[in-house]
Amino acid sequence: MPTPSRYWREIPQRYRLEAGRCRRCGFIAFPPRLVCPRCQSREFEVIKLAEEGRIISYTIIRVPPHQFVDQAPYAVGIVELDDGVKLMGQIVDCPFEELKTGLRVRIEFRKIMEEGEAGIIYYGYKFVPA
Repeated sequence: MPTPSRYWREIPQRYRLEAGRCRRCGFIAFPPRLVCPRCQSREFEVIKLAEEGRIISYTIIRVPPHQFVDQAPYAVGIVELDDGVKLMGQIVDCPFEELKTGLRVRIEFRKIMEEGEAGIIYYGYKFVPA
């Protein structure tokens, strides 16, 4: 298993929200890809994703995987960012009764989970009301 610093250093889009925009057709790929799925070009420019968007779908997780038992119940959703990219992630700091499609949210960098007794902490993006 990689060390936490190596894990984050080798995958910058996890904490910088970097995507690749195809130079030929404009398709935005997150995470970045080697080949554009639309036009098969291999030429991309690195861009930073929009930090706000709207919920297009969500659900409440009541029976989670074992790594997330201490967080249940929790909401996850698909968010369409203002640049058109769709991301899935946990929705936090919002009472379940206030969740709705169309709700404006923003991305925040937060703790995702702690791994076992070693206590390795993983961070990533979550969505909070804008």
